[in-house]
Amino acid sequence: MPQLTLKPGREKSLLRRHPWIFSGAVAGVQGDPGPGGTVEVLAADGAWLARAAWSPQSQISARVWTFDRDENVGPDFFHRRLERALALRQSLPGLGPSLTNTYRLVNAESDGLPGLVIDVYDRWLVVQCLSAGAERWKGEIVAAARALTPWAAGVYERSDVDVRAKEGLAPAAGALAGEAPPELVEVHEHGARFLVDVRAGHKTGFYLDQRDNRAVLADYAAGREVLNCFAYTGGFGVIALKGGAAHVVNLDSSAAALELAGRNFALNGLPASQFTHQTGDAFSVLRQYRDARRQFDLIILDPPKFADSKHQVERAARGYKDINLLAFKLLRPGGRLFTFSCSGAVEPALFQKIVADAAVDAGREVRIVQRLSQAPDHPVALNFPEAEYLKGLVCVVDSG
Repeated sequence: MPQLTLKPGREKSLLRRHPWIFSGAVAGVQGDPGPGGTVEVLAADGAWLARAAWSPQSQISARVWTFDRDENVGPDFFHRRLERALALRQSLPGLGPSLTNTYRLVNAESDGLPGLVIDVYDRWLVVQCLSAGAERWKGEIVAAARALTPWAAGVYERSDVDVRAKEGLAPAAGALAGEAPPELVEVHEHGARFLVDVRAGHKTGFYLDQRDNRAVLADYAAGREVLNCFAYTGGFGVIALKGGAAHVVNLDSSAAALELAGRNFALNGLPASQFTHQTGDAFSVLRQYRDARRQFDLIILDPPKFADSKHQVERAARGYKDINLLAFKLLRPGGRLFTFSCSGAVEPALFQKIVADAAVDAGREVRIVQRLSQAPDHPVALNFPEAEYLKGLVCVVDSG
């Protein structure tokens, strides 16, 4: 088997079982593994460390499959890892079929399968292969997933994401096995129903990581006028109205997303008089609301990722501060702010500082009453803290 040898002293992260090997740590590669091929990882002194997938075009040159020398990488390996991932989801509270029919089955590195995401939408598995290793073993992964989920009607690929270019991979999407999903798949959570476009929607179709946070929102929504920024297809908005909100304004830059949001409100029997759709850039529209002295009782900020890397953190911080500052100015005394960052490069302490600075500049006294994170079907391996990307704060603006 091809061998990857590290530079002296660069094995420390692997001894802590971190699964990434950056290009700067690589002394050389013997043999020709090819993209996604398996390599034996050796320390500079020849000590065996791991087996990993080789990715010659990425800054992450290799991603570890296993730290067990007796564990070979092949079809049985992927079957075991998928079986373990499925068993975890079956043991988690809140994921029973009567409670929801949509969840994350595989969360990449945190399930020991770097670069692989599998989401369940009713009877369909939606797969993203984001690394050269996952791409190399795609056929075996799909076969194992099919064997472990006999109830699944089909497997659909959504590897049409920019991050694949860093691995030297072209975008890919389409049916991989079984039936192709319909144009819209109906899913349910917390007693609410949603239509999901798994073929072309954001991520794999829906923001599954926000499931539990939507449930938290319901506890705060009763009687409140709600502004749902970056509303997408109305996930937070539907749950807010089902939680007793007086009215919801859904703001998004995509008219098509808001059209599907309208269908989701109708699917849940929510009257059109209780919600309004506003198409536009959130930063611009919030400034318009501020200038018009419009106010709300509860605002949700769930923007897209502002930083893909540490080099973009400073710019992202400005964006987060701006949007939170505007939100604080729009909240009535006693109002609530649900504010999120899904930028993994923006650490929780920095995000809190940004929100705190925004509150000061807005002239508001604000307290954090709850901290939020991703749903438990998006686990965080202790040896891979980068998996904890979603952070949220529930803030209360003082009434006097």
